[in-house]
Amino acid sequence: MMTIANPIYDSVFKFLMEDERVARTILSALLKKDIVSVEVRPHEYSNSQRDKLSMFRIDFGATIREADGSKHLILIEVQKTWLETETLRFRQYLGVQYQRKENIIAASKEGYAIPMVAVYILGHKVGDIEEPVIYVHHEAYDYNEQRVTQGMPDPFIDSLTHDSIIVQIPRLHGQINNRLDKVLSVFDQTLSSDGNEHFLHIDDHRYDNDEDMRPILHRLLMAASDPDTRQDMNVEDEFYSIIEKRDTELLQKEKTIATQTVQLSEQKAQLSEQKAQLSEQKAQLSEQKAQLQEREAMLRSTIKLLVNAGMSAEQIAAHLSVPLDTVALLL
Repeated sequence: MMTIANPIYDSVFKFLMEDERVARTILSALLKKDIVSVEVRPHEYSNSQRDKLSMFRIDFGATIREADGSKHLILIEVQKTWLETETLRFRQYLGVQYQRKENIIAASKEGYAIPMVAVYILGHKVGDIEEPVIYVHHEAYDYNEQRVTQGMPDPFIDSLTHDSIIVQIPRLHGQINNRLDKVLSVFDQTLSSDGNEHFLHIDDHRYDNDEDMRPILHRLLMAASDPDTRQDMNVEDEFYSIIEKRDTELLQKEKTIATQTVQLSEQKAQLSEQKAQLSEQKAQLSEQKAQLQEREAMLRSTIKLLVNAGMSAEQIAAHLSVPLDTVALLL
């Protein structure tokens, strides 16, 4: 068994991809293309200054050799994160790349852009998609949903759209069925042990006679023994621990707020019900008052008629079966 540094860490991944041969091997496997040469673009957008979101970015220019022997340059934008990330951050970064003048073909009078492929290496799962590696290709279709092949690829369309490759690291489970599986096996998090996520323990015999994999293993072995890289991993752990603590606190606050919101809604509903009951009671009282006023008016009218008929107050009280005081009050 061989102990290597875990490339899910930004510091290890950066150290790994700085080696031109290693980068060419990994990117060739991802793109399923023959990459003749690859170089880091002048502006590397690594997350050297930690912000509230962990995302490591690095840009490559790669020369691709097609099956017919032709060669052309493409841009490969690698974005890596091991926390669940807002897609807006990915979109903002791609927007910057579309705007950069350096990404325009110098010899193009029309201002065509260098074709671009976006690679997302994620330390989390994407929904319920079980495939560890997902390829998203842009295609052209006519009105009848028939694929357009004549004239494709076209530099105008390639300047406005790009392909994407999404790698779900948690979906890697050590199964090696193809070249890409073999290359990505060094990212398999099930190979960590002893509760230390800094290192992975792999069976290096699986890579015997593979001249392209040996440099990858050697590079990760170097990272595992490098004090600075190991310290950087400790710093990342501390950073992510703070992020997780913050997220946990925010989640707890959200749950508390949600509970309080439900309680307030219930209280509001109860108050509304009580208000409705009070309104109903008020309406009943108003109706009773109206009935009493109506009865009083009828009684007063009757008493007046009896008085006009010559009856005394005592006679009226006895005749109507009402108290004498009431008769006196209504006279």
